Amino acid sequence: MLNIFFWLILLIIVFSHFTGLYLDYLNNRMWSDDVPEKLNGIIDNDKYRLSQQYYRENTGFSNIASSFSLVLVLLMLTLAGFAFVDHIARSISSNEIIVTLLFFGIISIASDILKIPFSLYGTFRIEEKYGFNKTTPQIFLSDHIKGWLLAIIIGGPILAFVTWIYYKTGDMFWVYIWIVMTLFSLFMNMFYSELIVPIFNKQKPLEEGELRNEIEKMAKTAQFKLTDIYTIDGSKRSTKANAYFSGLGKKKRIVLYDTLSNDLTNEEIVAVLAHEIGHYKMRHTRMMLFAGIIQTGLMLFIFSLFAENELLHRALGTEKNSFHISLIAFVLIYSPVSLILSIAMNYISRKNEFKADEFAKKAYSGKLLASALKKLSVKNLSNMIPHPIYVFFYYSHPPLLERLRNLE
Repeated sequence: MLNIFFWLILLIIVFSHFTGLYLDYLNNRMWSDDVPEKLNGIIDNDKYRLSQQYYRENTGFSNIASSFSLVLVLLMLTLAGFAFVDHIARSISSNEIIVTLLFFGIISIASDILKIPFSLYGTFRIEEKYGFNKTTPQIFLSDHIKGWLLAIIIGGPILAFVTWIYYKTGDMFWVYIWIVMTLFSLFMNMFYSELIVPIFNKQKPLEEGELRNEIEKMAKTAQFKLTDIYTIDGSKRSTKANAYFSGLGKKKRIVLYDTLSNDLTNEEIVAVLAHEIGHYKMRHTRMMLFAGIIQTGLMLFIFSLFAENELLHRALGTEKNSFHISLIAFVLIYSPVSLILSIAMNYISRKNEFKADEFAKKAYSGKLLASALKKLSVKNLSNMIPHPIYVFFYYSHPPLLERLRNLE
C-alpha cells in the first residue's frame, strides 16, 4: 500500500532531478558566440568556443545519464524493486548482517554494471574527443576491478560492523556508528595517500632540482614544515593537471600531478602549492574535516528518528523492519537536507579558497598564482562564466574571474 513516505520520496527525487536540469539550462544561457569582454586576454575565440562545446556536450550527456538513473529509481520504487532484492538476500541467509551485505552488494554491482556504458562513453568518446583521455581499456577495466575489491575488502567489513551495531545497541545506535565513521574518516585522511592511492597510481618523491629547491624556499618563507613532496602519474588517465594536499600532522603530504610541468612554469607550480599550504596553515583542512564529522552525526541522528518507522519500510514495499531498507529510504528522503548542508559547506569552501589565495599572494606571488589559474582553466576547458545561481548550489571553488579579482 502506497503511503505518505512513498509520495514524499517520489516528489523529492523528481523535483531534485528537474531542479538540476533547470540549473544546467541557466548555465548554458551564459555562453555567447564570441569571447565576452571580461575574458579578453585570458582565452581566445577558438579555445572559448571549444570550451563551450565541451561543457555543453558534457552537460547534455550528464543529463541523459541522470535521467536514466531517475527512471531506474522510479522503477525500483513503483515495482517494489528494493523489496525484490531484499527477498533475494533473505532467500540466501536469515542472518541480518549477511542479508544487509547481500542487499547492498546486489544493488551496488547492478548499479555499477548499468553505469559502465555511460562511463565508457564519457571517457573514450567525450574526453578522447577533446584531447583529455589517456586511459586505456586495460586501465579502465583494472580500475573497476580494483574498485570492487576495495569495496569488498574495506567497505564490506565496515558495513557489517555498522549493521551489527544497529541491531545490538538499541536507540543509541547512531552514536556508536558515528564514532566508528569518525575514526574511519580520520584514518583515511591520514593514510589515504599511503594506502589507497598507490593501488591506482604510482607516487614517487619529487626529485632534487630547481622545482624542489623553489618549493622548499617558499615553504621556509611561509613557516611551513615541509616533509613529503610527491609526484603522481596522473598522465596515465588524463592530460588534465592538478595538485593537492593530504594528510594530517606528520602524515601531511603534497602531491603534484606529473602533467603540471607540461602547462605551468616552476614558479607557477610553486604558487599553486603556496595556495594548498595556505589551506593547511589556516586550518581549513581540519575545519572541513570537523564539519564533515558533524554533518555525519546530524545525518545519523535524523536517521535514528525514522529508522523504526513502519511507513518508511512499506514505502519501499517491505513489511519487515530492517537496517538496509531503512537506510535506502532515508537516503532518498534526506536529499533536501543534504543539499542545504552541501550549499553551506560549499559557501564556506569558497571563502576558504579566497583566504588560501590571499595566503599564497603574501607568501609567494599573487601574480604567478593568477597566471597558473588562467592557464589551468584554459587547458581544462573550464566554464569561466558560470551562472551565479549554479555557483551558489554547486561550486566549492569561486569562479576564475572572482579569484583573479581577489588576487589583484
